[in-house]
Amino acid sequence: MRRAIFGLILSASILAAQGSPDWHRPFPEFRIAGNIYWVGTADLAVYLIKTPSGDILINTDFDQDVPLIQKSIEQTGAKMSDIKIILISHSHDDHVAGTAALKKLTGAQLMVMQPDVREMEAGGEGDFQYDSHWTPVKVDKVLHDGDTVKLGGTTLVAHLTPGHTKGCTTWTTQVTENGQPLNVVIVGSPNVNPGYKLVNNPKYPNQAQDYEKTFAVLKSLPCDVFLGAHGAYFGLKAKYEKYRSEGPAAFIDPQGYKAYVSERESAFRRELARQSSQR
Repeated sequence: MRRAIFGLILSASILAAQGSPDWHRPFPEFRIAGNIYWVGTADLAVYLIKTPSGDILINTDFDQDVPLIQKSIEQTGAKMSDIKIILISHSHDDHVAGTAALKKLTGAQLMVMQPDVREMEAGGEGDFQYDSHWTPVKVDKVLHDGDTVKLGGTTLVAHLTPGHTKGCTTWTTQVTENGQPLNVVIVGSPNVNPGYKLVNNPKYPNQAQDYEKTFAVLKSLPCDVFLGAHGAYFGLKAKYEKYRSEGPAAFIDPQGYKAYVSERESAFRRELARQSSQR
């Protein structure tokens, strides 16, 4: 019963995240663990990773969120010119529409997983599902599955976790907190969005197989600190309340990660079975 209730709550939170008012609501910037900071909105994740050689930014949200992101970055003590690399989780407008603006503000290099490069440079055109538009932005370095991004002693590993987009990327790294090494997973997205056609989809014929690969990858990753492209994935608000008294320990949640991946895989399999039965 507890597992079923957890699944219902998690599903509701994920659905709410797909167009939530929290997308543009300010949220306090804070250090999550090690050198990783939250500088996003109340749901749309933006991560600032500080290093002695400059900083890395993951995701840029919408254009209208850029001033909030800039304010949060500067409130951590960083300068926009400190950001040397911009990365993304996946090429949907709620995570990348502000990329051109933030690239201009920072002068950073943009690095993107190969299957998402076309959409980034075309400003959303060519997406298999959505008719989204944002300012096209030049990708400086094309990434492939297993590539590493290194800066100032920090190493991020790019894991191709496709399905949600063809180049959806889950990032992993390791930080140290109170002398303890912690494995960090920043989930790109395993969600099957409303309207996704998993069966007989000429625009993405191997989408279901890509989701299968994604869940195999996610289940293989060691995780202590569970993060993701939306705060709703990992319970940002509730964990932040605990964080105020417990500090970074509030975000150490290996069991929550496993439960999340399991629930999302079950949701995928249910939807695949439903669509397959209608063929």
